[in-house]
This record gives sequence, structure tokens and C-alpha cells, in this order.
Amino acid sequence: MKLNRWMLLLVAAMMAFRAEAEVKLPAFFMDNMVLQQQTTARIWGTATPKKEVKVTLSWSDESYTTKADKEGKFAIEFPTIEAGGPYEVTISDGEPLTLKNVMLGEVWICSGQSNMEMPMKGFKNQPVENGNIDAARGTNPNIRLFTVKRNAQLSEVEDVTGKWAEATPLSIRDFSATAYYFGRMVEEVIDVPIGLICVAWGGSACEAWMTPEMLEAFPQVTLPKTQAEVDKTKQRCPTALWNGMLKPLVGLPMRGVIWYQGCDNWNRAYYYADLHATMIKGWREQWGIGDFPFFYCQIAPYNYPNITAVGQPLYNSAYLREQQAKVEHMVPNSGMAVLLDTGMKDGIHPYNKQAAGERLALHALAKTYGIEGIYCDSPTYKGIEIKGNTIEVLFERAPMWISCKHGFESEYFEVAGEDQVFYPAKTKLYRSKMIVWSDQVEKPVAVRYAFKDWVVGDLFGSDGLPISSFRSDNWPDPQTIKTE
Repeated sequence: MKLNRWMLLLVAAMMAFRAEAEVKLPAFFMDNMVLQQQTTARIWGTATPKKEVKVTLSWSDESYTTKADKEGKFAIEFPTIEAGGPYEVTISDGEPLTLKNVMLGEVWICSGQSNMEMPMKGFKNQPVENGNIDAARGTNPNIRLFTVKRNAQLSEVEDVTGKWAEATPLSIRDFSATAYYFGRMVEEVIDVPIGLICVAWGGSACEAWMTPEMLEAFPQVTLPKTQAEVDKTKQRCPTALWNGMLKPLVGLPMRGVIWYQGCDNWNRAYYYADLHATMIKGWREQWGIGDFPFFYCQIAPYNYPNITAVGQPLYNSAYLREQQAKVEHMVPNSGMAVLLDTGMKDGIHPYNKQAAGERLALHALAKTYGIEGIYCDSPTYKGIEIKGNTIEVLFERAPMWISCKHGFESEYFEVAGEDQVFYPAKTKLYRSKMIVWSDQVEKPVAVRYAFKDWVVGDLFGSDGLPISSFRSDNWPDPQTIKTE
């Protein structure tokens, strides 16, 4: 009896040692994953301390080795070939762990707040337009999906919770709609496997996705000191989502990032361009792979008084859109998808996610993959010329000129004189110019287009991409109005 008990204890100890010594990888290194093609890939994790770790690849005759440190941590690099699969990747310290059904292709991180997080099934009472039909038709083993579970932390963590899955109606239904439409279009055009990693949390602040070092230039931002402070504000807490959701991914080989965020920052827009540009620069420094592509959505129009508490100032979200429009001119290898025509007056989550995803995809296809014949940049405001009682508004990035939803007239221009009072303007479209005037403004000095919370943009490039709201003046933001 005593011998049997001793034997049981010995077996248990051996099993415990084996479990402790086996190779363990972060969650995103698993079956069904996509590894970035044609790069130096990197896999890391833990194994038996001080033991040799070997990686073998089914697409190569070569093997790659390293040695785990005294704590069992290891990282190993190896080259990846051109897109294809499925393959197997085996990591062994004597006890092999094999990742199956691995594809080599293009990996994109898809981050932001609720409009990136919003799944194809939609939110309650808030459907995604055509989401059910597109999910039903979406089965495609060339598209792989991974969603990082929400996690707000005071300090950086080493792993995330999530699972890779092939695109099927079920997996698509629970995945980011914006990211899915982006990936679907990219895969259709370049015909290689696509891996999409959604790292998003509804209501999250831009500051939450940044490190303390990135935020040093912004003294108005208060960093948390305790986990209790993080738990109180969660996704709005500075640094908390970087720590809990994004930092574990740093070093993962990928092609680039798509981003849809800004709604939470609408009431402090004045520093958003600098904030967002600093965030992008910081992410690039963390990954250390150069100026990887960063494409983002401009927030769509919405009636923000709907979410403004009584007695609080009313902020015009056009100022946030203005800040977002600056970023693509501040940051190399970036681009903005304008969504001025897709908003909803009483819904902060526009149903039309296909437009968001596919306009982001246009940037990737044209700028990252070099597909000729694709135009991705919306025309932008260039300047004005005042001629008597009229203003000629000039645009750039408009090789095919501009067009208007209502023929040759727009509903959303306003002009003002020196008194800074804006009046609705009459308009006439001429090639790549818009001529505007108002009978109430004898000597106009400034013009604005769609510079309000809620509009349905009616000005486009001739390729169908909408033009962002803009203003020619730099008059102070009158954000002092109180709700009744």
C-alpha cells in the first residue's frame, strides 16, 4: 500500500514536471493562424529552462534553434516564404508542439473603439447592413480571424485571450465588420491568405492605447497609479489597453494596421492630431519594423447632443474630424477613409460598415500592394480665392475634378464676413472648384463645408470618395454652449 502511494506520488511529480516543462506559446501562436509572408518571423514563449528549443517548418528543410533562458523564456526567428499553405510549424524542447493549418500571407492588426469592434451580427437594436447575408456567403479558408478579449491593466501583460478561426458564417458573425470587409476585399484582389487580428474596445480613448512615454508630451493626460483607478474607467483609462491588449502583440510579424477610433475624443479634439500622430509613431517604434502602413477611418457624422449630459458643453464633432484629417499629412505611409456620407443622426454606430472596410482596403491595395488603377484618397480642401461677393473654393487630389450629389449644387456650404457669423451659401460647381456666395454676406472672408455634428456629405471626388468637412478660417472653437 505504501509502495503504491509512493509510486502515485512519483508519477504525479513527473507529470507535473512535464506539464511545467512543455513548450507554451502566447495565444496568437496556434492552429489556423496566419504568419506574415516573406519576412523574418518571430515566435516566442516558454520551454524547459536552459534547454535547446528547435523550430521546424513544413515548407523548408531548414530548422532553427535557440536556448531557453533560466526562466524558460525563448524567442526564435526564421524566414517565411511567399504566401501559401496550409503548413505546419513545430516547436520542440524535446516535447514537440505542432501548430497545424498555418497559412503564410498578410497579417493586419485592426484596432480602435466600438465602430471597429462592432461585429457582423451588429449590436442589439443596431444591425450591420447586409451583415447576415455577407456572413452566410463568407466561408473562405484564406481568411483567418482572431479577436483579442477586452482587458484593461495597470501594467503590461505578456499574453492575450483569443482564438484563430477560419472564416465561416459562425466566425464571421462574431468578428469586426469593418475589419472583415477590409480583409475580404484585400483577399479578393491580391489572392493571398489574410490574417485579421481585432484589438478593439467600444468607448475606448486614444490615450488608452498609448504608453506612458508616448503620453509625456500631453500634460493634460493623467496616468493611473493603481489598478483600482484602471478598473474605474477601464477602456478610457490612459495606457490601460496598451498594457492589457496590445503590448503582448508587439513583435508579431505583420503588414500594417487599420484603425477606427475618435468618438470618445470628440469633446477634447484640440490635441487629437498630435495625440494620434504620436501614438502611430510610438507603435512603429515598438514594433521596430519601420513605418508600416497605418490606415484609419474618420468618424462619421452623428448628433452628439444625444450623448451629452444636461448642463455639459456641446461640442461640434467637426473639430475632431478636422484634427483627424491633419494626421495623414503628418504621418508617412498613412491614409484616411472619409465617412462623411455614411453617418446616422441618432446612431453612433453606422450600419454601413462595408464602406468603412472597403475604403480602408483601397488604401492598402493602392499604397501597400501597389495595385495600379485604384484611387484611394478623397479630394482635400486646398484654399480659397475671394472675388467680390463670391468665394472660389479650391481642392487638391482631384484629378477627375469633383462631383456633387445634387448635380452642381451642395447643401452644406456656409460663408461669413468679418463678423464671423455664418450664413447658408448658394453654390455652383465648376470643374475642381466650388463657387459659393450668400446674399446676406456682402464681403465674405471665410467658408465652411459640412462643419457640423450631423450632415450627410454631398461632395465627392469623381471616383466616388467623399470629401471631408472643412473650414477656411481658424477662428476659436465656440465650445461654451450649455445644454438646457
